[in-house]
Amino acid sequence: MYKIYINEVALIITDSQPSDIQDYQKLKLSEFIFLKFYQQVKEYNSPKIFLLISKDFKSYFKKIKRSMRMIKASGGLVRNEEGSYLFIFRNGKWDLPKGKLDSGETAKIAAVREVEEECGIQIDSLGDKICNTYHIYEMNKERILKKTSWYRMSAVNQKVLIPQIEEGITDVRWLAPGDFMMIRQNTYPLIRDLLNAEF
Repeated sequence: MYKIYINEVALIITDSQPSDIQDYQKLKLSEFIFLKFYQQVKEYNSPKIFLLISKDFKSYFKKIKRSMRMIKASGGLVRNEEGSYLFIFRNGKWDLPKGKLDSGETAKIAAVREVEEECGIQIDSLGDKICNTYHIYEMNKERILKKTSWYRMSAVNQKVLIPQIEEGITDVRWLAPGDFMMIRQNTYPLIRDLLNAEF
């Protein structure tokens, strides 16, 4: 199964109907044209899930992937010894620290580097990979597919966090899971789904 996020919309491409997803709109494979679908949903301002079922869903995803430039990124869900997690505030929304891979860099190394740069902290240990996510955005009128690899990480509870202002980050906070409602109410569907899967 692949899930591609387009702003507030999630497109799920799979070979069977998922049992854990209830509220969705099913698309007809015979009538589906990705570019047309993209133009229709990119301005949606409320969350919605679309489901596309194909026996050859992996090839179908590759076909969509080949239609645009792909950028690879990495990020982290960082936990401290008190059980709180690290969040950043960027472009008016709460997010998790992440960023693009540098040339020749592995996803793991990039994940640690980006978290440390964006939050002004030091990562103590890098844990398991959580998942890969995909989202589409436009830059200079070009469609970009960003693949982000997410990892669990741990760090000490630094009291002084330094947001990377030049990257548009204005706040960095440790938050306990009991305070995640504030995040869920003002974040991206991709981040909301990642948190729901982890907590």
